[in-house]
Amino acid sequence: MPKVHLTELVLRDGHQSLIATRMRTDDMLPICQKLDNVGFWSLEAWGGATFDACARFLREDPWERLRKLRRALPNSRLQMLLRGQNLLGYRHYSDDVARLFVQKAADNGVDVFRIFDAMNDLRNTRTTVEAVKKAGKHAEGAISYTTSPVHNIPYFAGLAKEFEAMGCDTLAIKDASGLLSPYHATDLVRALKDAVSIPVHVHSHASSGLASMSLLKAVESGATMLDTCISAFSEGSSHPTTESVVAALQGTPHDTGLNLGLLQDIAAYFREVRKKYWQFESKFTGVDSRMLASQVPGGMVSNLSNQLKEQGALHRFDEVLAEIPRVRQDLGYPPLVTPTSQIVGTQAVLNVLTGARYKSVATEVKHYLHGRYGKTPGEVNSEVRNLVIGNAEIVACRPADLLEDELDKLRGEIETLTRADEDVLTYAMFPDIGRVFLQERLAGALHPEPLLPPEARTAAVGPRFAPNEFNVTLHGETYHIHLTGTGHAGQEKRPFFVSVDGVPEEVLIEVMNEIELAGEGNNVARKAKPASSSAMKQRPHPFHPGHVTTAMPGTIVAVQVAPGAKVKAGDPVLVIEAMKMENEVQAPVSGTVIAVFVTKGDTVTPDEALIEIQPE
Repeated sequence: MPKVHLTELVLRDGHQSLIATRMRTDDMLPICQKLDNVGFWSLEAWGGATFDACARFLREDPWERLRKLRRALPNSRLQMLLRGQNLLGYRHYSDDVARLFVQKAADNGVDVFRIFDAMNDLRNTRTTVEAVKKAGKHAEGAISYTTSPVHNIPYFAGLAKEFEAMGCDTLAIKDASGLLSPYHATDLVRALKDAVSIPVHVHSHASSGLASMSLLKAVESGATMLDTCISAFSEGSSHPTTESVVAALQGTPHDTGLNLGLLQDIAAYFREVRKKYWQFESKFTGVDSRMLASQVPGGMVSNLSNQLKEQGALHRFDEVLAEIPRVRQDLGYPPLVTPTSQIVGTQAVLNVLTGARYKSVATEVKHYLHGRYGKTPGEVNSEVRNLVIGNAEIVACRPADLLEDELDKLRGEIETLTRADEDVLTYAMFPDIGRVFLQERLAGALHPEPLLPPEARTAAVGPRFAPNEFNVTLHGETYHIHLTGTGHAGQEKRPFFVSVDGVPEEVLIEVMNEIELAGEGNNVARKAKPASSSAMKQRPHPFHPGHVTTAMPGTIVAVQVAPGAKVKAGDPVLVIEAMKMENEVQAPVSGTVIAVFVTKGDTVTPDEALIEIQPE
């Protein structure tokens, strides 16, 4: 019986699953020497959502993070998660971008590339697998595991054979939602071992409570590689605990040979680190059997809850969980891994918040139904397809075959900011965020979102309330104020969305005054600074059918019409980014655009009219 090798996930998927990918590089580096001395088969440290979070929230260069970790972990294999032709963004990229990305990731320190396609359309993995092999690195093909009427063991075995034929060195079962049950793990691993000669690696989330049992049965059935996470960031929507798996296999033919004492030292370090990120803690840290039905992946749970919280809709989380399987069935049972998890999840949120299924449709859902992400595993609901894209032609070829080389174009768009290939690739993944990141880096103005101090958490304990609806009397006039939402905490000027006597307003608050909570009971000590300045941006309250509104709060990505334009009902007039997905907003009526109240970059809410159309 062979020894079992472990891949440690604390530097990537562990904190992605539990604190919304917010761990900073500076909190990783001090423990790297001990991590390097453990003897893990690999350390997953890059890819997935970390690239996005670095640029979007932490204001770190993701490539510099990789280089720092490479220097700090000289004896360890560094592993990344790569979404095939999606790379680390949310669309397919041309082959020249895909090849350069793999080469630069290898040059900067990645040794092992775990490559998957969310649809299990392996045409979308071939270019990146070939690029990894050309770079002389380890290619691990990953099956996106799920359960549905169209997914069975022969189907997965066929995928395994395709990956081995491509030249993959190992094969991973990627169970992002914790769906793999112990006895199905036995049958699946045995079938894969019969189908291919390369080692089998098992990755599962603990969301449903099945993962640890499934890992053990997988080992007994021939799997020789497991993914685990150090206890400070394990279990719940994360992964089985490294120390527990090491202890379980100790003294058996599968003994990992890892030092339990050293692992406990590492866990103690990360327990302290985690306290710094309390404001990003997922509320879904325990076993939740609802995930067996919703199939929401572990890495998405904390992000989805945070996004709903920011929209003032966290109380509708159960409704969204119930809607996700219905949307997934409509779309032909895609496995819920990035980007399909975001596509299905965003559409489920839209269906719930608008009160009508597919009344508002995310742009990526349209692309999905056009076939631009690949072949769907099952049949798509024809009524939904007709409602969303009509009789449009469906892409039958490999989607990237329709893309022209785009590197030269991308380089030209940011040549005044940088000439480094790594920066061009950052811009390619996230054009708007990437451009702002490069501009601010050039100006020396990169600032991460703030971490609230520990005492703020202590002060927040207990039944403390803040009003969200109240009357204000000023100079004899009384105004009724209703707080309807807020923008992201930590912005230099944070938007607060209110209605004043029923009229929606956006107030931009630049915090210039600190309140320090101190003493006991309700005593509060205040430190005052000069008064704050604020700016108000008024948009009309929607009151007639020609007013264009958004289904959920977001940021304007594009304004596609100008005053005087003629539009038909259903024509796209705006693009809004919400929940990391771009959502197209259509004209509600046919007519003439008479006013546009927004510009690119504006933050908007559902209580505002964004464009006014004079109906025909």
